[in-house]
Amino acid sequence: MTTVFSFTPGTLPILITIPHAGDRLAPGMEERMTPRGRKLPDTDWYMEHLYAFALSKGIGILRANFSRYVVDLNRGRDDAALYAGRPSTGLVPLLGFDGQPIYQDGQEPDADEIAARTDQYWQPYHDAVQAELTRLREQFGWAILWDAHSICSEIPRLFEGRLPDLNFGTNSGASCAPSLAEALLARAETLTAYTHVRDGRFKGGYTTRHYGQPADNIHAIQLEIAQSTYLASEQDPWPIDLQAAASLSAAIEPLLATAADWRPEGT
Repeated sequence: MTTVFSFTPGTLPILITIPHAGDRLAPGMEERMTPRGRKLPDTDWYMEHLYAFALSKGIGILRANFSRYVVDLNRGRDDAALYAGRPSTGLVPLLGFDGQPIYQDGQEPDADEIAARTDQYWQPYHDAVQAELTRLREQFGWAILWDAHSICSEIPRLFEGRLPDLNFGTNSGASCAPSLAEALLARAETLTAYTHVRDGRFKGGYTTRHYGQPADNIHAIQLEIAQSTYLASEQDPWPIDLQAAASLSAAIEPLLATAADWRPEGT
């Protein structure tokens, strides 16, 4: 066990990764941040609550413990932009999604600090992801990575309008077998209380794009959930609506069941 992440392996060929639910900060970081930054407004709130059923179904969960403000685990080490023409939120963010500074003037991390954070927090997390996907593929012949996210439903700086409730990302079809994506979308069609889209505003971040290699029998899907589906308010302090969260969790469960029932062609 490491403090960088929490990991419970499962007995099915599925790994849920939760990179943005952590709320810990690096030593000495908090006092350098703005009051708004210290509130960690861009956290993927309550993801463990939404996916609490998974472990009992035999699905492993790997959850980051540190905030995305320490280092964003869903960005590559090279800090390459994910979406051309859109603001980049950064490997080590300096601005929140709303464009407000995370750090006080002159307190931003320099290149050496960014490199140190990447080595200390980013690398162990991704080493663990790779190791578990390799284990699952060796045991079952294939592995599925389900990258679990949530985000405020309206962020004008990052996207126009209001997000659909369930945003499936498959890197425009490159990160998983077409039959898996089609099965998930067919199941999503039955969830009439929720809107959904595939490869809309969110096509999957570094995790989906890097690990999703269908030719190597590793299939990756990102599910970005609009927080309006389960929060009582999308504003500070981001309170959960327990009834809405229970309904949403009950909708996510059959999606993962569909993934668990899926088999690659020829198996």
